[in-house]
Amino acid sequence: MKPYWNGDDVTGRPRDQWLIDFPLNLSEADAAAFQAPYEYLKAAQYSPERGKPTVSFVAYRTTTEGQNPSWWEPHRPRPEMRRRVKNLSRYLVTPETAEYRLFVWLSFPTIPDKNLIAIARDDDVTFGILQSRFHKVWSLRLGTSLEDRPRYTLTTTFATFPFPAGLTPDTPSQSYADDPRAQRIAAVAKRLDQLRKAWLYPTELVRYEAEVAEGLPDRCIPVSADAAKILQSRTLTNLYNEPPTWLTDCHCELDAAVGEAYGVATALSDDDLLALLLELNGERESS
Repeated sequence: MKPYWNGDDVTGRPRDQWLIDFPLNLSEADAAAFQAPYEYLKAAQYSPERGKPTVSFVAYRTTTEGQNPSWWEPHRPRPEMRRRVKNLSRYLVTPETAEYRLFVWLSFPTIPDKNLIAIARDDDVTFGILQSRFHKVWSLRLGTSLEDRPRYTLTTTFATFPFPAGLTPDTPSQSYADDPRAQRIAAVAKRLDQLRKAWLYPTELVRYEAEVAEGLPDRCIPVSADAAKILQSRTLTNLYNEPPTWLTDCHCELDAAVGEAYGVATALSDDDLLALLLELNGERESS
């Protein structure tokens, strides 16, 4: 069993969902040796669409989804993604579709849903750049949309974004640890993360206790029924719907730090900022 997050866990409150997650590439005989979870899945019923009749989970996986013989595995287990994030202290995720472009930290063994974009970086500099206005403007222009929600696309948004020189995702974070630009971004980004978590999980409203299995994050529990009611409204979406001054100020400081890394002022209009980024993107494509 592994904790399992989707976009609702990022923008709302964590749902405390768990995934039966067998080691990958097991034979069915070896999977059956994990008796309780194997038999649970084998007997499970599944509804392909809300309100539709249920069918056998095994039949659905072996006939509907490309006749996948390894029905006990996730449909797309993403072994390369797992390999990359497994040895990191944490990794970044952002919902594919959301009202606001938000990045948060997860730690393996928490598994991201297919609608979360996972980024295998654990440094505050990358977090700060991605959470800045520079990347927001880029993602809104280069992404797509679903209904009224902007869609973040890995290939056209993240892969094309021109990070500041020397602070690119293919550069080990240790190599720019002494760079003043990186240090400033990291300091503000770390504070942003701390401030948001303090608002989402106030110390007077929650307590933490160890999970039943080793190696899993501590469980966050409301201290009372009244606290649980208050926490229901403490979501990142609600926080950004009516941003308090401390949040606005921190984002302004982060934008200034990222702007310094680009060598520009953050007072640029969105169109001018986008033109700058497009020019940088073109220069790097041609180099």
